[in-house]
Amino acid sequence: MEWAAHASDWPMADSSQFILCKPHKWHVQIAGDGPLILLIHGAGGATQSWRHLFPLLAKTSRVVAIDLPGQGFTKLGAQGRCGLVEMAQDITRLCAAQGWKPVAVVGHSAGAAIALQMNLSAKIIGINAALDTFKGVAGVMFPFFAKTLAMLPMVADVFIATSTRGQGVQRMIDSTGSKLSATDIRFYRRLCQDRNHVNGTLQMMAQWDLSPLINRLGSIKAQTLLIATANDQMVPADVSRRAAEALPNGTVLQTADFGHLAHEEAPDVISKIVTKFIG
Repeated sequence: MEWAAHASDWPMADSSQFILCKPHKWHVQIAGDGPLILLIHGAGGATQSWRHLFPLLAKTSRVVAIDLPGQGFTKLGAQGRCGLVEMAQDITRLCAAQGWKPVAVVGHSAGAAIALQMNLSAKIIGINAALDTFKGVAGVMFPFFAKTLAMLPMVADVFIATSTRGQGVQRMIDSTGSKLSATDIRFYRRLCQDRNHVNGTLQMMAQWDLSPLINRLGSIKAQTLLIATANDQMVPADVSRRAAEALPNGTVLQTADFGHLAHEEAPDVISKIVTKFIG
């Protein structure tokens, strides 16, 4: 995405900075004072997904939200750096270069997997953490199709044409089990209309491999809280429960309501949970 085309009304635009830390040119948003909290969005999102939670956390903490490589406004510097391991390495390098020492990393969905992969000396909060692999035939075929689609020309254009027609984006959001405002959906529509963002998301899907991380959850010592919501239609609450059981210092907290985008639906609730867990 090109910043000049969206800067006038992008959420938290006054907090935006652009940082070159090879191989990527990162878009980050920074606000507040106090202990540092790092926010990592899920696949296909961007910093706008924190637009309600970010200012609440910034009241008592220094908050840094990043766009993942190739997504939002972060310029992808190397096509092969969109996998779980590579993104975790590149974000860790960015943190070191900027002197950021998070006391906590909050990750939504796939962002929670990245937070755990980074293995920092920080508390981890996962919101509807995507910490499960496909089973059986799907476990073989889905990665194959994702890799194939990412290599095909014009796939992003086809996605843009089909998903943004009519109520396509609205239906995608509804399928997560979350209910968002028209303004929230408007920002998702912009993301879905941008070829670079869609390509970045496809590359992430194609290079994603959770198996090694899941196999070593038992060796990750970080204090970890996994927040699972009852109406999540994307990642069942059982995924968080199983992951918490595997993590030596993992706990799970299930809320009675909300869908996959709980931090956008109920920022007050999530903010209180995060603040209490960080201490």
